[in-house]
Amino acid sequence: MFQLGYDNWAGAPDSVHIQGFNRSANFYFMFDFPFKTDPRLSIGAGLGIGSSNIFFHNQEVLVAAVGAGTLGFPSEDGSDHWKKYKLVTTYLEAPVELRFALDPEHMDNSWKFAVGVKIGLMLSAYTKAKDRQNSVGQTIASYIEKESSKQFFNTPRLAGTARISKGVIGLFGQFSATSLIKTSAGPSVFPFSMGITLSGL
Repeated sequence: MFQLGYDNWAGAPDSVHIQGFNRSANFYFMFDFPFKTDPRLSIGAGLGIGSSNIFFHNQEVLVAAVGAGTLGFPSEDGSDHWKKYKLVTTYLEAPVELRFALDPEHMDNSWKFAVGVKIGLMLSAYTKAKDRQNSVGQTIASYIEKESSKQFFNTPRLAGTARISKGVIGLFGQFSATSLIKTSAGPSVFPFSMGITLSGL
């Protein structure tokens, strides 16, 4: 199963300047276990990788700050800033779904519905900044800077999922039940995603 989605954070305070087309890409190897009593119903389970890219406007995310107790989001409005700046998180995930297919004998053309959960473990969290600009948008230095640390983030993740498909193409939604940032390290924000999914099951 392959998914491409639009991502954002529920509960983000006004001081967090998320902007642009935030996106995710997920890829899972899935197995389907039909019910013997009703082949329209099945349990799907698998393992894979999920990643999320959240972009910020004139703001940094200090994931690698040494000695800091909380995750900083310093604003760079009206001063030198990054042209592009994003936070990238990657998870090892195990999705489990309860599935219903209207026509299980012809899955490539059938309507299919699924609800489930994803259990994840954060593999990495890093920021990527590109091209330093001055206050009027002129490039003053062209380079890429990366900083990596998981110190402020909850590494386990539990998310609810839903999916509807016709044949191999469908739509999905996902909402995290756990906050991305540790309770003591910053605001409680809950990532969510919605987009397109490709799956034969």
